[in-house]
Amino acid sequence: MLEATSMLDATTWRQDLDTLFSRISEHYVVDEDAFVGELVRVLSADTDQARRIADKTAELVREVREMDTAVDSIDELLQQYSLDTHEGLMLMCLAEAMLRIPDKATADALIEDKLGPADWKSHLGQSDSWFVNASTWGLLMTGRVLNLDQPTDGRPASFINKLVNRMGEPVIRRAMREAMKVMGKQFVLGRDIDEALKRSQPLFDKGYTYSYDMLGEAARTRDDAAKYFEDYALAIERVGATSQSLPDKTPAPSVSIKLSALHPRYEFGRREQILDELVASVTKLAAMARERSVALTIDAEEVDRLEISLEVFRAIYESDTV
Repeated sequence: MLEATSMLDATTWRQDLDTLFSRISEHYVVDEDAFVGELVRVLSADTDQARRIADKTAELVREVREMDTAVDSIDELLQQYSLDTHEGLMLMCLAEAMLRIPDKATADALIEDKLGPADWKSHLGQSDSWFVNASTWGLLMTGRVLNLDQPTDGRPASFINKLVNRMGEPVIRRAMREAMKVMGKQFVLGRDIDEALKRSQPLFDKGYTYSYDMLGEAARTRDDAAKYFEDYALAIERVGATSQSLPDKTPAPSVSIKLSALHPRYEFGRREQILDELVASVTKLAAMARERSVALTIDAEEVDRLEISLEVFRAIYESDTV
């Protein structure tokens, strides 16, 4: 494993791009803790700057919590089931996934897979919120009922367990689906860009803005990639039109795109093909965004795609058509 010590200094950013590319590859498995320390040192933020950032962050959090929305209950739930717990991660996975599941069978399979193994009992009564405790009871019961389908002693479940399963599971599954939809709406702004922009309006009026990111996985076929391209193009068009009518105090919203959604074989082994086909697609989107004054963000991918992602970014940045 390579050390990060002294990797960065004041001259790092003035080196030619080919040298920077090679240094990135050389530090593919760098120790993260050591490297973050290097980044902090390069930023050279003083105490006053850190305090201003912290104060502004606290101010924004207070403003959000004072809003008259259902987010308070969600906030309490997340404090109990934070993302550094197994249960919290599963809740977030469900909150996102439940809105995209097309059929009951798949939804049931997901609930069973994600909720069954969790230690919900350890969270029971740990919060002062009735919403959180009620949610925990529901999760605890769901986990218990679903686990009855999978005996741990190697023998078939008893008759009474099967009876409870038959009577309770459909009701609990339905309740869990509805609960996940409620949670999902706190994190998913809309089912399409038009709905998302409509739901954004109240906060636009208060001076907030958004970066619109499309839920979805990587494209598996060229048809998938074409569909994502059209969706991104539509989002850029709609966001650009909306930006024209925003209050002066509101920054223009932006659009995020995922490179793996725009090509079915986004991998280093297809480098030449990617630099030909994918660069052409993203360049078109970038040109559309620039024409409409819409900021475009290229989302991060898995670490093994870092070099090819940077090559795509460089090719688009240096293109004469953007």
